[in-house]
Amino acid sequence: MRYEGTVYRPPSEAGSLIIQLTIGCARNTCTFCNMYKDKKFRIRPLEEVAEDLEMARKYYSHIKVRRIFLADGDALIVKTKDLLYILDKCHEYFPEVERISVYGAPKDILGKTPEELKQLKDAGLDMVYMGLESGDDEVLKEVKKGVTSEEMIAAGIKVREAGMILSMTIISGLGGKKRWREHALNSARVISAIKPEYVGFLTLMVEPGTELYDQYNRGEVELLDPHEVLDETELFIRSVDAEGTMFRANHASNYIALGGTLNGERDKILAQIEESRRRSKFRPDIFRGI
Repeated sequence: MRYEGTVYRPPSEAGSLIIQLTIGCARNTCTFCNMYKDKKFRIRPLEEVAEDLEMARKYYSHIKVRRIFLADGDALIVKTKDLLYILDKCHEYFPEVERISVYGAPKDILGKTPEELKQLKDAGLDMVYMGLESGDDEVLKEVKKGVTSEEMIAAGIKVREAGMILSMTIISGLGGKKRWREHALNSARVISAIKPEYVGFLTLMVEPGTELYDQYNRGEVELLDPHEVLDETELFIRSVDAEGTMFRANHASNYIALGGTLNGERDKILAQIEESRRRSKFRPDIFRGI
């Protein structure tokens, strides 16, 4: 396999074969993200991607590859016919594969017809990871996400109606001290409308090389402290209505680890929050990471 630059994948894809279908992120405007700043976006030639799959098969000749993740930031921007070709190659070289997944930017999802998404699902694209970041339109505008909350809802519903598994992420603290309530309440509103299979909380980290980093150093952004992050998370949990959605806040960026299934384990999650608040024992910033 040939990789260009740093390769990112969701935590749950730690054991997956990662194949770069695209390089970088097509939009790359989010003020908080430094993941693809060192790359110029492009779609790799399909022949190269197929060669990587063939190389991977030879390398893992005695290992069953159960999961494949097609990187980088927004593989769904690739034309449907080309995606179908790569999915076919995945199954040709790895007939044992049980799940193929991608990051799906909302605009790329909305750019596919329902029929195209169903084609991709039938061809073996099983799971899409979509970054909500926030359900609050003002926060989305400030961080230059490039979509509205209603577009987020429409994209999420399209993925679910196609029969794919949908995992969404929210960045706790992204609204800062100014809009933490709106961030929590509107994020709960969006998740309630979509009811994805998974929703994960990350906690905001200000990374060098980002626009947010410069804003923070100019005093334009006030970050939440760990107790305020708990308050925001509690408001989200009390407000969300997404029966069956698995909630997780166990990313390396989080101050504490939380988990449970909505709505049935709401009280369990709230008890975890209250216990953490009482103990005031949080992961030190030096041990937090992306």
